[in-house]
Amino acid sequence: MTELVIGADGRARCGWGASTPDYAVYHDTEWGRPLHGDDALYERMTLEAFQSGLSWLTILRKRPAFRLAFDDFQIATVAGYGEAEVGRLLADAGIVRNRAKIEAAIANARAALELPEGLSALLWSFAPAPGRGRPASHAAVPALTDASTAMARALKRRGFRFVGPTTAYALMQATGMVDDHVVGCHVVTPGTGVMG
Repeated sequence: MTELVIGADGRARCGWGASTPDYAVYHDTEWGRPLHGDDALYERMTLEAFQSGLSWLTILRKRPAFRLAFDDFQIATVAGYGEAEVGRLLADAGIVRNRAKIEAAIANARAALELPEGLSALLWSFAPAPGRGRPASHAAVPALTDASTAMARALKRRGFRFVGPTTAYALMQATGMVDDHVVGCHVVTPGTGVMG
């Protein structure tokens, strides 16, 4: 993959961010930008878990259906789901119909409700200090880090499922806890660190 691609708009983007129009919008407007809020981070955590073993593009394109199916990822609402909702979700062709991941999403909402500090505060407690430089190449970006491993362990201890170190690092990248846009990319993400 080319590290940087110059788009028709003259802007340099990470190579993956220029590979499809869907990725370009996601790259330019969301990925790597700091995101806070329990429900917002629960959505991203859930989608990263559903992505496991699949292309992120598949999940990105199904995101509107996921939002509809999971009541806009409102933690309190999803935490109340029972067998009827599991059955409804398993029948919904608009989302990824994987029982283990659906049940994990519900269990994770219940676990999130139990966090005294809230999900956002817990997740952001693992973000590295800001000010580190961006990676020079995509090859320099790790699949997991000590921080993502610690995050995954902390989540598991609190009853979360389907959030291992690699998924945790993808969540950190997507929500701006780290800035893994490569050097020269036009996206500005102030206040984030790199490769925690």
